[in-house]
Amino acid sequence: MVRFGVIGTNRITDHFLQAGLTIDHFKLTTIYSRTEEKAKEFAAKYQVEHTYTDLIEFAKSEEMDAVYIASPTALHCEQAILCMKQGKHVFVEKPFASNQQEAERMIEVAQTNNVLLMEGMKTTHLPNFKVLQEQIEKIAPVRRFIGNFCKYSSRYDRYKEGEVLNAFKPELSNGALMDIGIYTAYPLVALFGMPETVTANVIMLDSGVDGLGTMSIKYPALMADLIFSKITDSHIPSEVQGENGSIVINKLSDMRQLTRIDKDGTITDISVEQKDNTMYYEIEHFMNLLYDGLRESPVNSFETSLNTIKVLDQARKSVGLVFPADLK
Repeated sequence: MVRFGVIGTNRITDHFLQAGLTIDHFKLTTIYSRTEEKAKEFAAKYQVEHTYTDLIEFAKSEEMDAVYIASPTALHCEQAILCMKQGKHVFVEKPFASNQQEAERMIEVAQTNNVLLMEGMKTTHLPNFKVLQEQIEKIAPVRRFIGNFCKYSSRYDRYKEGEVLNAFKPELSNGALMDIGIYTAYPLVALFGMPETVTANVIMLDSGVDGLGTMSIKYPALMADLIFSKITDSHIPSEVQGENGSIVINKLSDMRQLTRIDKDGTITDISVEQKDNTMYYEIEHFMNLLYDGLRESPVNSFETSLNTIKVLDQARKSVGLVFPADLK
């Protein structure tokens, strides 16, 4: 049995738990929230006994083995470090941290305390991502990657009415690049490694974060165009283009459908079936790492997480987007 505690009582935590509770030996035992009311409400929903409003006491709890962190990005580093120093394994929601320096600190603490630390990026654990990795050889050499993920935020309407929620606060290291753009950058880095150059263009909001933008990324023999937004929707697929064909990806974050179009025009559906709640696969992977006594994921590796946050840092630097976390 892997006993989980959670930091954060939001929608993504619900999604995580709905997937996790379908996996054998997954058990939710402990909840942290800043307010007792929310902690108790969430505990009643999942029939959990142990709740905390003090983060230090939560981290010390003997009722859990691992922690899922789904708080705002600016809090990931300190919360993860606090839990890891108490011997807890940590599954931290994407993006890993506010910047490269925070990510490096987290990894150092994980290694010092011999605990498992993994970034919760689900895409790279999906069955169809594995298909994509296998099928790329059929269209190689790859020359272009087009990553598109634009999702109108349910919080943006309230933003336009004058209420700035967490999703649009720079002090929480949020915005479109961090929340949505990472879905385009992470699989790119997982497939092709660290690029040579990264530049970006964004539309800034009055709150001090970006609402939408693009990244232009160059490898020695490959270009990538990444499109992301929290203030518009898009229905255009993503694509990997090679000299011998292309692979079209429907909804990059979930990869529910992959289509290979060969150079001669032959069209092949190469998709495999996936579970509806696509967080299932990353949670199962995390638990299997614990069973095997491993302290780093070979899929969502430290190298991939670090290279991805470097890409995001370079993109922010190119447009002058600075978070308070960068100034610490």
